[in-house]
Amino acid sequence: MKKLLASTVFAAGLYAFAGSAQADCGSISIAEMNWASAGVAANVDKIILEEGYDCTVELVSGDTMPTFTSMNEKSQPDIAPEFWINSVRTLLDQAAADGRLIIAAEILADGAVEGWWIPKFLADAHPDIKTVQQALAHPDLFPAPEDPSKGAVTNCPSGWNCQVSTANLYKALAAQDKGFELVDTGSAAGLDGSIASAFEKKTGWLGYYWAPTAILGKYEMVKLSFDVPHDKAEWDACTAVPDCANPKVNSYPTSQAFTVVTKQFAEKASVAMDYIKNRKWSNATVNSILAWQTDNQGTNEDAAKHFLETMPEVWTKWVSPEVADKVKASL
Repeated sequence: MKKLLASTVFAAGLYAFAGSAQADCGSISIAEMNWASAGVAANVDKIILEEGYDCTVELVSGDTMPTFTSMNEKSQPDIAPEFWINSVRTLLDQAAADGRLIIAAEILADGAVEGWWIPKFLADAHPDIKTVQQALAHPDLFPAPEDPSKGAVTNCPSGWNCQVSTANLYKALAAQDKGFELVDTGSAAGLDGSIASAFEKKTGWLGYYWAPTAILGKYEMVKLSFDVPHDKAEWDACTAVPDCANPKVNSYPTSQAFTVVTKQFAEKASVAMDYIKNRKWSNATVNSILAWQTDNQGTNEDAAKHFLETMPEVWTKWVSPEVADKVKASL
C-alpha cells in the first residue's frame, strides 16, 4: 500500500510538473497571413513552438490591418510572425510605447526588396549594365513581345500599387524616347509567365518585381540601381501617385517586416520569447522555400516542414540545442 501510495504521489508530482511546464507557454494563437512568406513563417512557428516548447498552437487567418486592430484592442492573436510595419508604423509605435504590443525580431533580415530586375544570365553577359539607365541604353537586349524592334519595360497588373510607381518611373526616365514601351502583363500569372518565358528562350527581360517570392527563388535575377537614393517625400507626393505630371527618378523603399506579439504572450511564454526574438531569415532563404512550395504544390505546412528538414543550419541558431533536438525528432 505504501509503495502504491508513493507511486501515486510521484505520478501526481510529474503531472503537476508537466502542467506547470505547459503553463509556461499554454495555448497561443498565431496569425497566418494571406501571403506566401508569412503563411510559411506562421507554420514554422507553430511546429517549433509546439514541438520545442510544448505550446498548444492555433493558426488563425490574418491580414495586416485586421490583425493589428485585433491584437491592439483584444490581445488576439498572440503572434503576427511577418508584420509589415510601414502601413501602421505610428499606431504600432504607440501600442509598443503603451506596452500592449512588443516588436520582436525583424523576420526578413534584409527587408522586402522592390525594383527593376534583369536576368542574371544577361547581367553576366553584359557586366556594364548595373543601373536602370544603363539598361535603357540597350533596347535591343530587351525585345518587346509584340514589337521586337522596341525594348520592353514590364509593368505590374492593373490595380497593383507598383503599376503606378513603375509607370511614373518609366516616364521620369524618358524610357519611351529611348526606344522602350511599357508592357502590361494583365495579371500576376502573366507577369510571372513573362519572366519564365525569358529564361526559357534566354532573351532579355526588364521590369518590376519584388522579393521574397517564389519566382526569384526559381529564376536568378539581378536588381538594378536607379542611381539615386530613395526620396520618401518625392515618393509620397509623386512616384506613388497615379498620373503624376512631373515625376523624378527615384528608388523603391525597402519595407520592413517584424514579428509582433502581445504583452500577454511575452509574459506567459517567457522562454519561447527567446526564439521569437532570434528568429529571422534572408530573402534568399524564403525565395528558395517558396519556389519549392510552388513546384511541389505544397501547403504552408508542407513548406515549413521542408524548411525545417533541409535547412537546419538556419533555424537551429534560433533555439537552444535541446529545443532543436526535440523539433528534429518530430519531423
